[in-house]
Amino acid sequence: MKTPRHLPADVALAAGLPGPGQASESATRLVGPSRLLVKVCGMRDAAALAEVAALKPDFLGFIFAPASPRFVGDVLAPAQVQALPASIWKVGVFVNETTETMLATAARFGLGAVQLHGQETPAQCEELNEAGLLVMKAFSVGKSVDFDALMPYVPHCDFFLFDTKGAAPGGNGAVFDWDLLKHYHLPVPYFLAGGLGVEHAAELVTLQLPGLVGVDLNSRFETAPGVKDARRVGQMLAALRPPHS
Repeated sequence: MKTPRHLPADVALAAGLPGPGQASESATRLVGPSRLLVKVCGMRDAAALAEVAALKPDFLGFIFAPASPRFVGDVLAPAQVQALPASIWKVGVFVNETTETMLATAARFGLGAVQLHGQETPAQCEELNEAGLLVMKAFSVGKSVDFDALMPYVPHCDFFLFDTKGAAPGGNGAVFDWDLLKHYHLPVPYFLAGGLGVEHAAELVTLQLPGLVGVDLNSRFETAPGVKDARRVGQMLAALRPPHS
């Protein structure tokens, strides 16, 4: 499995990914001390943001799609995002946005990564990656997964994210059939998303899926759209992370 080139070595090691200069012959997670990376998405409330950031998730996601109820808009000041701990990767979530707008938003808010939830092309992923951003491309999963359709994205994406197909580009709050990923064979590590809650923690910890390195938490951890319950997030992190991590 390839290691995202912009990912710090300590984060890669925690997830069981090859370190710099190393390679894995398969798309399976490496054997050894590893844990699922955790991304908490849809942050837009300043107080909740501070509480969740104190729990030290690996990634925090900020949605810049105006149609989303979690749209950052003018609710969060760029300085509030920039001031987050450097150890937390700040991810901007976009839907069919121009490269120029995404790069400008990333610079303004101090984002290190972008998550693409629309019909973005491999060429656009390449532009963003070459600009120094970690690129996470999301794909909606219904009753099947067309792995061949993902092939053009492989050279230009650091992560894939598989979310449940629904009315919205993301954040539909439902779980898809994870068995559809049992035959994943691509070298890009991926995150699971879609309706994940504390009740899924035990299964996620023992889940053996090729390529799985992280989970994306959103609607099941909210008291209102964009307002995360830090207590619930803390419970999930404690359940997902071994005591030594």
